[in-house]
Formats: sequence, structure tokens, C-alpha cells
Amino acid sequence: MSTLIFWGVIIGIFFIGSYIEKRHYAAIEKRERTFQTPQILTSHISKLDDSRSVDDVRFVSSGVVIGADYFKHFLANLIHVLGGNLSPYESVLERARREALLRLKEQASDFDVIINVKLETCMLGRTAKKSDAPKVSILAYGTAIKYK
Repeated sequence: MSTLIFWGVIIGIFFIGSYIEKRHYAAIEKRERTFQTPQILTSHISKLDDSRSVDDVRFVSSGVVIGADYFKHFLANLIHVLGGNLSPYESVLERARREALLRLKEQASDFDVIINVKLETCMLGRTAKKSDAPKVSILAYGTAIKYK
């Protein structure tokens, strides 16, 4: 009976986590279609477009913290014991990165381009309790430019 309850809880956590993740992905995709501009350039730009004059420049930044669900944490612990790539956390990192870039675009929606965008990532929630699911924090920042 206890084994049945255990697997029922694991399956329930899987479906709840999948539902929340799919809903977040749908919200991200909808907002990505809305915010096509400003364009984000992540490479180092040493010289701006000389044919256009700059009207305004602003530093923009955004931060996101997203946690993994307990099913992903359970799978990652299993993979950690057996060895291999911790792929359950990859979707958490992707969602956090996309969300941080979207918030950066929303903050600079009246600008034409965001240059020299950098992403800083760190894991949060490393506590003595091994049962706590980790969280990822991503900080995105760059320079927003508006041309005349």
C-alpha cells in the first residue's frame, strides 16, 4: 500500500509540474510574439551604426528566479547517482533565460536595440536539506539604444 501511495505521489508531482511548465512556456511564447523589438545583440559591439544618430541610451537589467519541481529534482538526483548529464534542469534554465530576456525587452520596449547583453546565472537553494528543489537565478543586462 505504501509503495502505491509513493508512486501515486510521484506521478501526481510529475503531472502538476508538467502542467505548470507548459503553462509558463505558453505565456513566454505569447509574450515573445508581442515583443519582437527591440532586437537583442549578445555579442560585443565596439562601434555603433554610423549612419544613424543616437537619441537615447540606457542601462537595462532584469532578474528571474525559477525553481525546479520536485519530480525534476528526483530525476536529477537519480541521474547524479547513476552518472550523466542533468538534463531535467535544462528546461528550467531555458525558461529562466527566456523569461529574463523577455523582461529585458519589456523594460526597453521604446528602444530600437539592446546591445552587449550578458546573462549571469547562479544556483540558489543549496541548503543542508537535500530534499529542497534547487532554484536558478538569472540576471540579464545590457545597453538599450534608441536611434533618431
